[in-house]
Amino acid sequence: MSILITGGTGYIGSHTVVELSKSISDKIIILDNLFNSDFSVIEKLQTITKKNIIFLKSDICDTNFLKHIFTKYKITSVIHFAGLKAVGESVEKPLLYYNNNIVGTISLLNVMKEFNCKKIVFSSSATVYGNPEHLPIKETAKLSTTNPYGYSKLIIENILTDIYNSDPSWSIAILRYFNPIGADKSGIIGENPSGIPNNLMPYIIKVATKQLDSLNIFGNNYDTIDGTGVRDYIHVSDLADGHIKALDYINNNNEIIKINLGTGKGYSVLQLVKTFIKVNNINIPYNIVDRRPGDIASCYANTELAKKVLNWESKKSLQDMCLDSYNFIKYNIV
Repeated sequence: MSILITGGTGYIGSHTVVELSKSISDKIIILDNLFNSDFSVIEKLQTITKKNIIFLKSDICDTNFLKHIFTKYKITSVIHFAGLKAVGESVEKPLLYYNNNIVGTISLLNVMKEFNCKKIVFSSSATVYGNPEHLPIKETAKLSTTNPYGYSKLIIENILTDIYNSDPSWSIAILRYFNPIGADKSGIIGENPSGIPNNLMPYIIKVATKQLDSLNIFGNNYDTIDGTGVRDYIHVSDLADGHIKALDYINNNNEIIKINLGTGKGYSVLQLVKTFIKVNNINIPYNIVDRRPGDIASCYANTELAKKVLNWESKKSLQDMCLDSYNFIKYNIV
């Protein structure tokens, strides 16, 4: 048996590979185009897992190469991370996001169907809830997005739902996760995107390492505890474990599930920044700037369904997330 991890050298994908290697004996195949990651991640994964990681550089839009993978490795299930993920960039480049995320996923699903591989864990996002009417957010909440990135995730969710309704022999887990931060406890892998980061923690990291002079906080006039945006920050290793639980579930159940993965707690941007400063004893200069298009005030999860269906809940605190993020900095950069 072989598991295909699309986008497996990315931030969440690589941490999921680490957790998978601890719990299964199946062969793990990583497919990634290295658009926002680096081949060095494979070497780091081999260091952590002590296993030979099979890596294939290609794109999920390349249907012929996908067919080659499914033929050669006899893929039995897929964890699908591959896709562009920056909210701000999606507003500026919507066609890029629709083509990469939606067309790429359709390509993957067509090949899965052709090879009778009908088990998939899909990396969705809390952005499908748009500006939530009620907090914490339940899976039954109204779905509506505020940006093309979110639209791409919601469209893919609808595609997967339609596939299951047409053929209930599929097993599908749609994981709507919130704001992953932190790094593997080894410090070897973490989040370190190229260029100016779109997500908060790698932005903080670049300020901490003096690659950037200061952190820009987008807006301080939201209706929140201190005016800055509130999010449900979850440790990436907890999130990775949620994927393992979801994979186990679909391997034993023919159904479609849509589940939040978060902590169930909301922290503001300033609360996160101040926690990082305190636990790591390092200064992070910051500036308040205008809001970003597509951003919302508050977003955090109701996690009851994950506990009930997957027997999963987050374990690590905000302090753990900040400490592990800086540990990654010290291991790789400082």
